[in-house]
Amino acid sequence: MSDREQHLRHWLSELAGRQPVALSAMTNDASFRRYFRASWANDGYVVMDAPPDKEPLASFIAVAHRLREAGLNAPEVLAEERAAGFLLLSDLGDNLYLSSFLQADSKRLERLYGDALSALATMQVCVSSTGLPLYDATLLQREMALFSDWLLEKHLGLSLKEAEKRSLQHCFQQLTQSALAQPQVFVHRDYHSRNLMINQHNPGILDFQDAVCGAVTYDLVSLLRDAYFVLPPAQVTEWALGYQQLALQMGIIQETDEREFLRWFDWMGLQRHIKVAGIFARLYHRDGKAGYLADIPRVLEYLIAVAHTYPAMAELHQLVSERVLPLMLKSLADA
Repeated sequence: MSDREQHLRHWLSELAGRQPVALSAMTNDASFRRYFRASWANDGYVVMDAPPDKEPLASFIAVAHRLREAGLNAPEVLAEERAAGFLLLSDLGDNLYLSSFLQADSKRLERLYGDALSALATMQVCVSSTGLPLYDATLLQREMALFSDWLLEKHLGLSLKEAEKRSLQHCFQQLTQSALAQPQVFVHRDYHSRNLMINQHNPGILDFQDAVCGAVTYDLVSLLRDAYFVLPPAQVTEWALGYQQLALQMGIIQETDEREFLRWFDWMGLQRHIKVAGIFARLYHRDGKAGYLADIPRVLEYLIAVAHTYPAMAELHQLVSERVLPLMLKSLADA
């Protein structure tokens, strides 16, 4: 047993009043955090272990408070040991939206998405973005650079010519400008089926510590163009436009042409999927987490389908469809 786990067990024992504590590891996420289930006296909890030098707790605690103040179903922080990086949280269960999506019929799927979209609207209306980091041009561009650095160069060994680099950077600039032109609201930043839980009050919301103030369509496209679950394109468009009307009614946005809103949505999705493809490659090469590689083709297919519909993104479409996706599929086959 490591010194860190001994420290964690001692802390839990103190919280439990020296009662026997049962502790079991849970599936870990894409960060340096680890999660455990703990129980004593017939009560169950989730324990977060977040190394302070890599995953500081302040943001998680602050955002959890904001979400719960708005009536959203985020874990309650029951105890903390910030210096060590430990939190004791209420348990939202282990039934992911993703698991239910894979088994749901159309009516069940519609109800689950309806709950998630309703919670998203509540977040954007009731959760303040004051004091959160800005999803500004620097951050948007830094995220998209992961695509070139980790997927193209590191994983695929694909070196672009200078003209291709300039073309790709021009696409990135256009996507950045589109994101900054949108109404800026509270953004969860990973609002998708692996961070939403089936609960008595759907959805239970997890993994919100990286929240920022950013574009109104960011969380919407994270949910509807999920890297782990694909909806029919017509359904995505219908629900995106339905959310536009809801956002208008709730004062989240002002009157906006449907075509403009869909471009905001589509281009925000391009930015996000460019970033995600780079992150998945980084998780493999930097962190030794190979499980995300198989999700990269799905993300690249989103890029191809959306970029194909916009002449301004023609060069992005050509690069990903003709070079990046084939190389990615070959690398997976070889592996």
